[in-house]
Amino acid sequence: MRWQRVAGDHRDGWLDTISVFVMPTLPALCIAATPTKRNGLLDLAARAEARGFAGLACTGTGGNLAMCLSVLHATQVVPVFAAIQPIYFAHATETAATAAHLAEVGGGRFRLGLGVSHEPLLNRLAVANGNPLNDMREYVLAIRANDRVGTLPPIIVAALRNRMLDLALEVGDGAMWANASLSYMPSQVERIPPHRRDTFDLSNMVPTVIDRDLAAARAVHRRTLSAYVTLPNYRNYWKAAGYEQEMADIEAAIAKRDREASAEAMTDQWVDDCTISGSGGAVRDRIEEWQSVGVAPMVVMSSTSGGQAKAIQELFDAYAS
Repeated sequence: MRWQRVAGDHRDGWLDTISVFVMPTLPALCIAATPTKRNGLLDLAARAEARGFAGLACTGTGGNLAMCLSVLHATQVVPVFAAIQPIYFAHATETAATAAHLAEVGGGRFRLGLGVSHEPLLNRLAVANGNPLNDMREYVLAIRANDRVGTLPPIIVAALRNRMLDLALEVGDGAMWANASLSYMPSQVERIPPHRRDTFDLSNMVPTVIDRDLAAARAVHRRTLSAYVTLPNYRNYWKAAGYEQEMADIEAAIAKRDREASAEAMTDQWVDDCTISGSGGAVRDRIEEWQSVGVAPMVVMSSTSGGQAKAIQELFDAYAS
C-alpha cells in the first residue's frame, strides 16, 4: 500500500493536490500442486482470493487441469489459469472437453494456457512432437472445432519469441511468457495491434523472492533458472533480448559440463531482468513495472528460508504492510 499525490478540486475552484490512500494492483499468484501439500495450497488459494490477488495460475509439469478444478471449487470469483497445459500430453478432443467443463463449473473464470513444453522432457517421456508452431496451430484449431463440449474458455498460448507470439495473435486469446526479460518486453508488446490490446491477455510467470539480501535471493533464482538455460529455445530468446554474451558463456559452460561456470555466466543484470527480488516494497515496485508495460505478472514464489507456502505467506505480508 502507498500514499499517492493526486490532483483535486479545491473549494475556491483552484486545482490543488491531496494525499489519498491507494491500494496497489495485486499480481496473479502461481501455485504448483506439490504432492502431500495440495490441500494446504487450496487454503492459500482461497486466502489469495480474499486478499484481492488478480488471478491464480496452476503450474507444474503435470496435473495442472486437476489442480485448476480444485482451485475453482475452493474459490468464487478469482480467474484461474492453467499455466501451462502441454499440448502433447492429451488429445485435443480430451483437452477441449476438460476445458469446457472447467469453464462451466468455474462460471467463466477459467483460462486455458497451452504450451509445447520442452524437448528434453518430451524425450524423457517418449512423447512424439513435431514443429512447435505447426503443432500449436493445429491443436488450438482442433480444440475450437469441438462444438459439442460446451462453451470453451479463452485460450492463452505460451510464447517466448516473436513467431509464437504472432501465432498466439492468430489463433489465441492471449499470450503467456515465463522468465521473460522486462527490458525486452515493450518491443514484443508493440507487436500487438492497437485494436486488440484491450482484449488480448498478456502475462508472464516471473520467479520472485522476497528478501532484502539480494545475493541470497539471486542465488535462489540462479538455481531456478539453471534448468531453463540448458534449453535452446530459452537461450535463443535471451539472445534476442540482448544477452548474447551471457548465453554464449553458458553454452560454452554446458559444452564443458561445468555447472559452476554456467552459474557464473548468469550475471546479476540478466537475473534481475527476468526475476523479481528484494524487500516487500521493492517487489511491489517491480510488479508495478511489469504492469506498466501492459503485461500482467504471475509471480512464482520462492523463499530463501522455506518452501512454497512460506514464500506465498511472505507475499501476503508484503501486501499487508
